[in-house]
Amino acid sequence: MGANLRGEDLDLFVFSTDPRFIAQADAGGVDGYVVDWEYRGKAERQEGFDTQINRHTVADLHRVREATRNRVICRINPWGPWSVREVEEAVAGGADEILLPMVRSAEEVQRVLDLVRQRCGVGILVETVAAVAAREELAQLPLSRVFFGLQDLAVERKTPNPFRAVYDGTVEQVRAAFSVPFGFAGLTLPEGGNPIPCRLLLAELVRLRCHFTFLRRSFHRDVKDKDVTAALHRLRQAVKEAFLLPPEALAASHWQLLQAIDHAEAYFRAVNAPR
Repeated sequence: MGANLRGEDLDLFVFSTDPRFIAQADAGGVDGYVVDWEYRGKAERQEGFDTQINRHTVADLHRVREATRNRVICRINPWGPWSVREVEEAVAGGADEILLPMVRSAEEVQRVLDLVRQRCGVGILVETVAAVAAREELAQLPLSRVFFGLQDLAVERKTPNPFRAVYDGTVEQVRAAFSVPFGFAGLTLPEGGNPIPCRLLLAELVRLRCHFTFLRRSFHRDVKDKDVTAALHRLRQAVKEAFLLPPEALAASHWQLLQAIDHAEAYFRAVNAPR
């Protein structure tokens, strides 16, 4: 499945390598899965921040590919001497797209595009100050998707609250530069989200005409010991309802979100300690 460009739906991608979970998620209407190889320099970069580091493998990619007919995205490591090998392994493993993190220039993205040679899609994460500044140049490249990484940008900016990039308009500025499928943040169950309510993030994704988002740590935590398929059906219904909200309701949710971000400052200062 490709990302929906009509602004009528939101593609949901789950970080998972568990075939049993994937079967339940497929039945719940998930659009695809992310296999996460990124680890190089991540522990040092994110020291003091409450983050998650996966160490998925080539075998994990093959296992996910065999478990689903939906889209499979492989997040490789940032550009480096290892990139040639990782691109070849991702393509051979059946990845529909490669996702390049910690982008700092259009040149390094072009190198990955050259390595891929159109054998799969190439998406990027905008999560550095340099990438934000280079957004217009990056938007000229033939990308499959763009995801705005709140956490790593917060680390680089030394702002404990990762949602400050939403609050100060940076996400909206970056989103405006791209015509390819765009996403940011992450969702969980409609009634969940702490300290930022999921329903407010969902409304903001709709307001900014985003096309996809990720279901990650909070989602996995919130569906533990629950019926995953039923939970995803509830989330899908919430997405459908969000796209029916009139502009004035989306504007009201936006201001509620800004207030929630502001009120969450103390929480994030307690769990994140920028060096």
